[in-house]
Amino acid sequence: MSVSLFDMFKIGIGPSSSHTVGPMRAAAQFAREALADPEIGPRIADVAVHLYGSLAATGEGHGTLSAVVMGLEGADPETVDPVAGRERVARIEKEGGLMLDGRLPVSLRPSTIVLHPLTFLPQHSNGMTFLALDADGQEILRRPMFSVGGGFVVDEADMDQRLADVVAEESDTAHFTTAAGLLQLCEEEGISISEAMLRRERQWRTDEEIREGALRIWDTMRDCIRRGQETSGILPGGLDVRRRAASWRESLEVEDPHRNPLYAFEWVSLAALAVNEENAAGGRVVTAPTNGAAGIIPAVLDYATTYLHEADADEVAVRFLLTAAAIGSLYKENASISGAEVGCQGEVGSACSMAAAGLAEVLGAKPRQVENAAEIAMEHNLGLTCDPVGGLVQVPCIERNAMAAVKAITAARFALRGTGEHFVSLDTVIETMRQTGKDMSERYKETAMGGLAITAVPVSQIEC
Repeated sequence: MSVSLFDMFKIGIGPSSSHTVGPMRAAAQFAREALADPEIGPRIADVAVHLYGSLAATGEGHGTLSAVVMGLEGADPETVDPVAGRERVARIEKEGGLMLDGRLPVSLRPSTIVLHPLTFLPQHSNGMTFLALDADGQEILRRPMFSVGGGFVVDEADMDQRLADVVAEESDTAHFTTAAGLLQLCEEEGISISEAMLRRERQWRTDEEIREGALRIWDTMRDCIRRGQETSGILPGGLDVRRRAASWRESLEVEDPHRNPLYAFEWVSLAALAVNEENAAGGRVVTAPTNGAAGIIPAVLDYATTYLHEADADEVAVRFLLTAAAIGSLYKENASISGAEVGCQGEVGSACSMAAAGLAEVLGAKPRQVENAAEIAMEHNLGLTCDPVGGLVQVPCIERNAMAAVKAITAARFALRGTGEHFVSLDTVIETMRQTGKDMSERYKETAMGGLAITAVPVSQIEC
């Protein structure tokens, strides 16, 4: 199944697409379908949940336990009120009363979710198992599921099918699953990368629906930038990280009231900080392609719509997002966008690559230059580890987004100076990223067991 723009960019809540959005969607799906089963539903008296690997290791800091509880009650990441949802979870922990799919009372509380941080299921690092129990406490349904990055959820039975789907589409000229195939399509049809992605989207939606949906995503991103720039205080989680975006905006507005291009990179950094501070606080964000990397594409798109004065801002936003989604789908289908699977190169690296391609497209780059921009951006994120201090998406994640947003703009500018011909192809760098992630130690893949997650914490605070 081809990846859609609306798969790559999902509206949800922070702090993590794979640890918050994915588990919430999985839990809601399990509850809804289990109760709807005529043989299983009437017999359900209780449920149990087991989290494995990265979901268990950093689940507390990434909001996984709360997300599972909200999902079991039927909450949807796109529409749930994050504040009211967390308050509801706190009441369930204190008083009980979880309502499965909003209908059936069960005894599960966040603290009774079973964590297996050192057990990694063979299919993926982000594994979870949902159990339905009868009145005698006997298991009547077991459903293993995997949160594979960017809010995507896959059943155990469907994990092997993911690769088969990609292979099956290679022979269909209406689709592309590699950068080489995408460039061939563009050159044969005389179209841009955004137009190639638009053709894919037309399988499921009209042009009007695509445009409206893309602009809704952009509006949500802009709202997130605004909220992040207006909110002060300390981020939750215990690290006492102070939000900086609001004070940065105040000083920048004094120094640069008319958005002089000389200050452009400072505004880009500010936008990325604002989004990722909002994400770290559990606010509403857009997976781009993940929550941990959610600030890069909004920051670069804000740059594009602000400084391309002669262009229609809505048209810029739609073309940018279509192009970014096309590049993101290549990472999703051929490597990974999951920090738990390949490290932060799959999150910040993919987002940087997508943003560079989107910017190059709206700056007038040819398809090969767009592909070059995407390649340059990822090439200089290869090997980037996922090492959240305290299991929280705060240090180094927030600043990492700001740095990558600037890197994406630089990559686009590099590509525009060239002809599109370059030594390393995007397909090659994607495969390199996949292999690097495969070789990377598990401690550097969203487990908070290596890198800054260890070295930035006093020895006395490290649990043995």
